[in-house]
Amino acid sequence: MPRVETIRGLERGLQVLRFLHSEPISSLHDIHRATAISKPSLLRILNTLERSGMVARRLADGRYRLSAFTDVVRKRDRHDRVAEAAAPVLAHLCRKVKWPSDLFVPAGGCMERRETNLPHSPFVLLGLHSQVGGRVGWLMTGVGRAYLAWCPAKEREAILRTLRKSDNPEDWLARDPRRLERVLGEVRHRGYATRDPSYVAGRFGETPVDDGAAAIAVALFDGRRVHGSINFRWIRTAFTVEDFAARHLADLHNAAREIVGALQRPAR
Repeated sequence: MPRVETIRGLERGLQVLRFLHSEPISSLHDIHRATAISKPSLLRILNTLERSGMVARRLADGRYRLSAFTDVVRKRDRHDRVAEAAAPVLAHLCRKVKWPSDLFVPAGGCMERRETNLPHSPFVLLGLHSQVGGRVGWLMTGVGRAYLAWCPAKEREAILRTLRKSDNPEDWLARDPRRLERVLGEVRHRGYATRDPSYVAGRFGETPVDDGAAAIAVALFDGRRVHGSINFRWIRTAFTVEDFAARHLADLHNAAREIVGALQRPAR
């Protein structure tokens, strides 16, 4: 039987996919080191895989991963899909509004940042810990309050049960249900959440550090469940919360609807 030649480019593409299957979040250098494929060739391969929907690139740091919207990726938690859906939307939002935005999702007794456009924003927010994987509390932050205001009552109560047992000073509101319900009711009435006036940022669970920022946040609500929250942050001396919301709340709501719409589309 005559020998049939292989397609070198396809072989290399499959090599990249195999590596990303074993190392789900990888930089261009990681892939280059593992496959020995030159970086210019890798960029062409990754661009082709990205355009075909097989690979996605994280907005926060440019790292690559198998797309959570295909059926070839190994099972991961559902928030990978939310982060991937949010990345292009947050990129567009930053180009339009300039101020930075983040995606946060539930992570037990706190919320976790899964995507951010901060590296693409021209504005510097001093003292801010904004890496992917960074954590914030539920009850003093805009993203936490937005999520709790719109999530199903059963889920909200489960979160609050955890927070009532917490010794974190930020979680005291979980033990004052009437006051908390007033806060969440105001969020629903207003259509967005804000930080508590007493909130001071910094690394979750460590000594608070004032980041000089203000924030508004909305939930990624599909009418049945909440997938996470997205925010805007800005230097608080630049705008009042009311002024900023009047300028940009519609942009934030539009972004939330776009992310939810992407999540409702079937996998490729």
